[in-house]
Amino acid sequence: MSYTSYNYLLLFLGSVLIIYTAMPQKLKWLVLLISSYVFYLISSGRLVVFLVLTTAAVYFAGIFLNKINDSFAIAKKGLEKADKKLLKANIAWQKRAVVAVTLFIIFGFLLVLKYSGFFISSAQTVLKLLHLKPKLPFVKFILPLGISYYTLQAAGYIIDVYRGKYRASENFAKVALFLSFFPQIVEGPIGRFDLLADQLYCGHSFDYDRFTQGIQRIVWGLFKKMVIADRANILVSEVFGNYNKYSGGVILLAGILYTVQIYAEFSGCMDIVIGSAQLFGVEMSENFEQPFFSKSVNEFWRRWHITLGAWLRDYVFYSVSLSKPFMKLSRYTKEHMSEQLGALVPASFALFFTWFGIGFWHGAGVKYIIYGLYYYAIMMVGMYSEPLVAKAFQTLKINRNSLLTESLRIIRTTALVVVGMMLFRAETVKIWAGMMVKIFISFSAATLLKDSLSCGMDKHDFLIVALGVAVIFAVSLLKEKGVKIRESLAKQKLPVRWAVYACLALSVIIFGAYGIGYDAVDFIYGQF
Repeated sequence: MSYTSYNYLLLFLGSVLIIYTAMPQKLKWLVLLISSYVFYLISSGRLVVFLVLTTAAVYFAGIFLNKINDSFAIAKKGLEKADKKLLKANIAWQKRAVVAVTLFIIFGFLLVLKYSGFFISSAQTVLKLLHLKPKLPFVKFILPLGISYYTLQAAGYIIDVYRGKYRASENFAKVALFLSFFPQIVEGPIGRFDLLADQLYCGHSFDYDRFTQGIQRIVWGLFKKMVIADRANILVSEVFGNYNKYSGGVILLAGILYTVQIYAEFSGCMDIVIGSAQLFGVEMSENFEQPFFSKSVNEFWRRWHITLGAWLRDYVFYSVSLSKPFMKLSRYTKEHMSEQLGALVPASFALFFTWFGIGFWHGAGVKYIIYGLYYYAIMMVGMYSEPLVAKAFQTLKINRNSLLTESLRIIRTTALVVVGMMLFRAETVKIWAGMMVKIFISFSAATLLKDSLSCGMDKHDFLIVALGVAVIFAVSLLKEKGVKIRESLAKQKLPVRWAVYACLALSVIIFGAYGIGYDAVDFIYGQF
C-alpha cells in the first residue's frame, strides 16, 4: 500500500484516524497496533511472521536482562568489594550472552532474507578463482516490508537496555507497537524506544491545530514526491537505462535530476510519515535538515537520513572507537606519533566500519559497499588534510567563512554528492564508471537542450520540475535562516492559511505525475 495512494491516504489513514478519535483513551494504543498489523498484512502478507519473531526475541531478551539486573542488585548486598567485582563480571558475561544471541537472531533474519544471494554469489566467485566449481544452492527470498528499519530499531532497543539507558518494557504490546507503527515501517525514520514508545501507547485526544499541521505536512510530501520526484524519474530512468545513447551533458543532467529525485522523494516520504504520525499526536524524529546547504560531505551526512547516521554513530562508531583495543591504539599513537594522529587513527577505523555498514545496509551488492567507501574515502581526505587546508587559508589570508568561500564549499559538496548518487543509481560500478567517462569526453553544451528533450520529458515537464525545485529551495533557505515557516503560516488569518493549503493541494492534483502517460513510481528507499 503506497503512501501516495488513495487507498492509504483516504481509506486506510482516514478510517484509522476516525476510529482512533472515537475510542476511549485507554484503548487508542490498540487501534494503532491493530491497524499497523493490518497495514503490514496487506503489504507483506505471511512475511509478518518475521516481524512477530523479531518483536518476541527482543521483548523476552529485555525481560531476561531485567531479571539479571534485579538478581544482581539483590545478590551484591553485603558482599565484600572483591566478591562484588567478581559477581559483576559474571553478570556482565550473562548480559552480553543474552544480547549476542538476540542480535544473532534478529540480524540473522535480515542477513538470510536480504543478503544470502550476495553471500552465495561471492562464495562462488572465490571458489571459481580457486579453480573449484561446486554448485551452491541459490534461493531468492521475498523481502519482508521494512525489515532493514525495524531490525535496527529492535537492535537499538535491546542494546540500550543492556547499556542501562532504561529498563526493558514488560508490556509486550508497547514493544510490538514501537516496532510495527505503520507510518514508519516502510522507510523509517528509525525510532528510539525512549522517545517514541510512550507517545504511541498513551493515547491522544483530537486536536484541530495538530490535525491541520499533519495534513499540511502530508500534502507537502505529496508535492515533493508526485510533482517533482516522479516527473524527474522519466528522464532519469531513460538515461540510466540507456546511457550509451546519450551525450555526456545529458548524463550529467540525469545525475543532477536523480539527486533531485531521491531527495524530493525520500524527504517527501518523511513528510508524509511525520504528518501521518502527527494526526495521532505522535512526534517523530526529523530525518532531513536542509542537506544541500552542507559545506562538507561529513556535514551532508549529518543532515541526510539523520536517524540512520545517528544509529550507526551510537551503536557502531562509538562501540568501535571506544573499545579497549582502539583506546590502546589511540594512546600508543599519541605517545609515539602525535596528539592529532592519536585522535584520527581510531576514528578512521571506526568510520570504516560505519561507512561499510551504511553501504551494506543499502543493498546486497559490491556497488553498495563501494558507495559507502566512496564517502569514507572523501571523509578521510578531508580529516587528514584539514590542518594543511587551514594553514593554507591562514597563509593566503582568505576568510574561510566568507559568503563566496562558503558558497564554493557548498557547490563542491553538492558535486561530490551528485557523483555518489550516480553510483547509487547505476546498475553496476562498471556502468557508473562508463557514465563518468562519457561526461568528460562527450559533453556538448550546444546540443544539451535538444538532446535532453529526447529523453521522455518535454518543456512543460522541465518547467514544472524547475519551479518545484525553486519552491523547495526557497523553503529550505528560509528554514536554514531559522524561519519557522509552519508556525508563521499558522499565525496568518484563516483565508490566507487555507489559500496556501489549497494552492499546494491543487498543484499536486494538477501537476502530479500520474495518470495517462506516467508510470507509478515506487519509493526508492522502500526497497531497503
